[in-house]
Amino acid sequence: MTPIPPQLNDPPSAMPAHDLRSTQPTAEDIDQLRLLSIFHYVVGGIIALMSLIPIVHVVLGIAIVSGALDDANADGTPPPAVFGWLFIIFPSLMIGIGMTIACCVFVAGRKLGAYQAHLFCLVMAAVECMFMPFGTVLGVFTILVLMRPSVKALFGNSAAATTDGGGRS
Repeated sequence: MTPIPPQLNDPPSAMPAHDLRSTQPTAEDIDQLRLLSIFHYVVGGIIALMSLIPIVHVVLGIAIVSGALDDANADGTPPPAVFGWLFIIFPSLMIGIGMTIACCVFVAGRKLGAYQAHLFCLVMAAVECMFMPFGTVLGVFTILVLMRPSVKALFGNSAAATTDGGGRS
């Protein structure tokens, strides 16, 4: 006779040991988190570098406001100062937002390496998906790794409190 395979309603003890999801972190989990941590530093550096591109507009805005471009028009009238201020304010905001995101990616890399702040790392992985192509790949792989029960166990109580819905009040 052939043995009857375990059914969905069977208790966990009736299922073979390889079918149960292990919550014990493996060496593979630790290696993948270490690599993800390193790649977060790399992508954070790329984001920081790319966020500095609008510095050209800030320099142009400063030149307009300071009067360095007064002779630029054919009729001799300088460009309005409001254009200079627009060229200063908006790119500065873009640079600030980009640098903030880059710093958060660096912090997420640090937290991944220390197995801390599971929810923060998960949120930053989702945010990284906006930065194609490297951020998207890194974000997806980070989400896949962080959703494993063994990795959640490695992060400790902070991951358990966020997934069980039983957070502190």
